[in-house]
Amino acid sequence: MMTLRAIVTACIAALALASGHSAEARCKDYVPQPKPQNASRDIVGADIDTIIDRGYIDVAVYEDFAPWSFELAGKPAGIDVDIANLIAEDLGVKASVYLVEAGENLDADLRNWIWKGPIVGGAVKNVMMHVPYDSDFACRIEQVTFTGTYHEEGIAIAYSKPAYPDEKPVPAYFRFDTVGVENDSIADFYLTGLLVRSGDDTIKRYRSTSDAMAALAAGEVMAVMGPKAQLEYGLTSNTDVHEPPLPNFSVGKWTVGTAIHFAYKPLSYTVDDIIFSALQDGRMKAIFDNYGVTLSPPKLR
Repeated sequence: MMTLRAIVTACIAALALASGHSAEARCKDYVPQPKPQNASRDIVGADIDTIIDRGYIDVAVYEDFAPWSFELAGKPAGIDVDIANLIAEDLGVKASVYLVEAGENLDADLRNWIWKGPIVGGAVKNVMMHVPYDSDFACRIEQVTFTGTYHEEGIAIAYSKPAYPDEKPVPAYFRFDTVGVENDSIADFYLTGLLVRSGDDTIKRYRSTSDAMAALAAGEVMAVMGPKAQLEYGLTSNTDVHEPPLPNFSVGKWTVGTAIHFAYKPLSYTVDDIIFSALQDGRMKAIFDNYGVTLSPPKLR
């Protein structure tokens, strides 16, 4: 049987060959951060053998985040919840899914739910869903393994078909046409900066993208800008969505996957294999189709 050190070394080598770069190139300029202070020395979480023996896996998903994760009839539902159940099923266990509140930033979310635990209430989980993957960020957060990428998300524009019967709207249109956005979202920041010279009176801000889509359906705005999956989930027979070019948009697309405590590499490898298999055999597409969302598999695995 291979030791954990041998498994890790083999995987790093495989990644290096796949990328065409040396294993050190991706993080070569990163200076390791100071070790966390005032943290327990005990390992938190659970290894894959413990999870299988006890018969369940703890999974954190974001609350109030349709279509990805939300409460329906008193139970967690959504794409990420269904993926969590898929992972559990392949492991031969049940999924205990927890709807958790988003923190101030991703660092806080990972600290609270993967490697340390919240200050008050709750505990770390074995897996966290819908974690954006970024190579530089992954170098910086040493306590977490980022794996199991399953979707490439992007910013898009949903629009009223009667309002735009001939041409689909692009951001420049919103100098004159009303557009809904989630307040303080990247779409909000982008349009505010784009329209700064002409004023942003046409931008209507809502608590969530779901609320903005409800406003679009009610005819309160002509379009909505935000993450494509959330727009697709809120479409009606009179609305549609497209992905136009977004000038000067620094992060118009991003990949989402899972996060697992760095100490449990075999679990992270297994979760990655399960998600990869589901992408290949159609199970992942079936989950997305069930919510009316287009699956965009990550280009690099």
